[in-house]
Amino acid sequence: MPETVLRNGDTSNAAELSFDDFREIVINDYRVGFESRQASIIGRREVLTGKAKFGIFGDGKEVAQLAMAKAFRKGDWRAGYYRDQTFMFATGMSNLKEFFAQLYANPDIEKDPASAGRQMNCHYATRYVNADGSWVNQAETMNCAADISTTGGHMPRLLGLAYASKLYRQNKELEYLKNFSINGNEVAFGTIGNGSTSEGLFFEAFNAAGVLQVPMAISIWDDAYAISVPAKLQTTKEDISEILKGFQRDKGTNGYEIFKVRGWDYVALCETYERAIKICRDEHVPVLIHVTEMTQPQGHSTSGSHERYKSKDRLTWEDEHDCLVQMRKWMIQSAIISAEEMDLLESNAKKYVRECQREAWNELENEIKAEMAIAVELINQMSQQSAHKEGLQSIISLLHACVDPGRRDTIAYVRKALRLTIGENTGEREALVNWLNEENVKNKERFNSKLFSDTPQSPLYVPVVAAEYADDARILDGREVLNACFDANFERDKSIVAFGEDVGSIGDVNQGFAGLQNKYSDLRITDTGIREATIVGQGMGLAMRGFRPIAEIQYLDYLLYSITVLSDDLASLSYRTRGGQKAPLIVRTRGHRLEGIWHSGSPLGLILNSMRGIHVCVPRDMTQAAGMYNTLLRGDEPALVIECLNGYRLKEKLPANVGEFTVPLGKAEILREGTDVTIITYGSTLRIVMEAAEELEKMGIYIEVIDPQTLYPFDTENICGRSLQKTNKLLVIDEDIPGGGSAYILQKVIEAQNGYYSLDAQPKTLCAAEHRPPYGSDGDYFSKPSLDDVIETVYKMMNEANPGKYPAIY
Repeated sequence: MPETVLRNGDTSNAAELSFDDFREIVINDYRVGFESRQASIIGRREVLTGKAKFGIFGDGKEVAQLAMAKAFRKGDWRAGYYRDQTFMFATGMSNLKEFFAQLYANPDIEKDPASAGRQMNCHYATRYVNADGSWVNQAETMNCAADISTTGGHMPRLLGLAYASKLYRQNKELEYLKNFSINGNEVAFGTIGNGSTSEGLFFEAFNAAGVLQVPMAISIWDDAYAISVPAKLQTTKEDISEILKGFQRDKGTNGYEIFKVRGWDYVALCETYERAIKICRDEHVPVLIHVTEMTQPQGHSTSGSHERYKSKDRLTWEDEHDCLVQMRKWMIQSAIISAEEMDLLESNAKKYVRECQREAWNELENEIKAEMAIAVELINQMSQQSAHKEGLQSIISLLHACVDPGRRDTIAYVRKALRLTIGENTGEREALVNWLNEENVKNKERFNSKLFSDTPQSPLYVPVVAAEYADDARILDGREVLNACFDANFERDKSIVAFGEDVGSIGDVNQGFAGLQNKYSDLRITDTGIREATIVGQGMGLAMRGFRPIAEIQYLDYLLYSITVLSDDLASLSYRTRGGQKAPLIVRTRGHRLEGIWHSGSPLGLILNSMRGIHVCVPRDMTQAAGMYNTLLRGDEPALVIECLNGYRLKEKLPANVGEFTVPLGKAEILREGTDVTIITYGSTLRIVMEAAEELEKMGIYIEVIDPQTLYPFDTENICGRSLQKTNKLLVIDEDIPGGGSAYILQKVIEAQNGYYSLDAQPKTLCAAEHRPPYGSDGDYFSKPSLDDVIETVYKMMNEANPGKYPAIY
């Protein structure tokens, strides 16, 4: 079989090539493009026949991607969307067998290394994390960041991947990180459809790259439609590069180099990409390549036909200007290949693609059928000893009747067989149960593993180092403790960087980084524009390339502007690559009690529901926050740290080992022991609860106060559950709306920790009002849990349990 790729990026300059060499390269390019087209055609058929669930392909984009692949080098990065299969084949970062394995959702990482069957087809990734959690040498590989289906969602991450090259080039202290960069010469290639340039994330990332002047090369695949919506309803002037002309750099200004080229013109595309990427790589200038007059022969996806919304004239034009049709015509006219040779090439390519498809399907089908055969035999053996033989034999018949069976068919029928034979205690039934348990373990690994990196480098395994205090320890503002922690870590690890709004020059709005930019340079501690989504994306891209970034979102309320990046991209990265990629980004923010609708947020329900895959740390003071940063900066998983807004000027002792002590994730702490009610709360409300405890004690009520410290993971040692065994009463206090973070905590304690069995009273929650808190101290008092609320809620619980001893207050 022919190789999928000829690495054109390693060839000599075109001017130095002989005609035979040039001819070989062009013919190979066409072959790769033609094979890619056949993969799209066959892939669509496989979906329509039911073998695959959904299909979305890169047909019509082949020639531009061949040209782009020529400019791609080892060390470079791609962050694109689901039309780039030809580029992946041409660079060798994927192949046809893997293409079909992903289409069939094969959960074997050897068969689908991009996602182990977890992503829809044409969602690509290269694996840069070894099984032990160590990094692959990215400088010696071609690299692809894991795709996501939100078609503009990858743009913030692209910014970070490019920004890393700038830092590697300009910061000489990073020369020891040779596994990640060679003098910052790497380009970050991004691709996006013309319709998705209407997304805010595109414009935010585009502007940020122009400001930062990073080696980012954006290719826009423009086929004049976004699904069924034409360009005139998408883009001003129906031309994205036309409206972006103001970003074109002039002498003495920053900005872009902007190129425009037709998607069916092979020669012009090759010349354009060679020129554009040279500027991008050498000068560290972002470039835009607007590729127009593209087509989409099979429509948007297998969900529908483009004949429904394209005119006959448009469809005729697309047939004539199909990029492969045009390239084929040019090759024959230029005597690069004869028509007969081309026919043979295409015939062989069709056979090869079909062979790859069949091999990919057979490998998965044979494995599933082998598992089914074992299950059938076990059910049959059980039926011989069962009073339900007829029913079991019927199940076997149903299994045999499955067309293109999946694992779910086998497992579902085995479970049905076991339900049918409840109460029968035979060795044969036990054998089937054992087989099911073994398969459940395998399937959990196949489909539910690697939400986090789960490597030896995980922050969960960072050794616990207690805070140490000198006898004459200084008592400082909490912000100064944080500042000392950051100072020590920046001194220890040159790969740590921090950035965000007001972080650099003034040291952030609460002075956590005060004075550190002057000490460590504006390459390491940096101001950004007001652009929350790309602040997070900038951090994610840096983290993927070996940095230890701290990306600051000024207030927790503004985290919502970056929610798509946090939820769709960062949180799912480890899972959707089955541990093949990681991004140990720390997102630093502050929230909870202050005053005003957009400066007092505690949307923990939103965060916990949308960011599984990110550790959520809720320190009660700045010393705890410092210990968490020390832990996270030594681990390899992403985290969100929410500092208490009203805690920066409260006094705390400065630990002697302020940059070394660690706070373990998932370890709850009992701050006050009691026997009557278990109270679980975190962050700013802890101070209110501790104050309430003093008055409650005077009333003869002794509360046990527990700080979970992190909400994800939550109390891995079941401290809350054990507390309930003593108090038998539970109150969860949360600044989120009712049913927000409190619902999560209740599920963990009542269900996961079996706290239900320890209760002798209804569990209670004390939360904020359903609206956001209004401005002013009165607004705070009447909309968030107050000292009086805590005291009276606890007292009422005691009144309900023993009204004689605790008569109603009013």
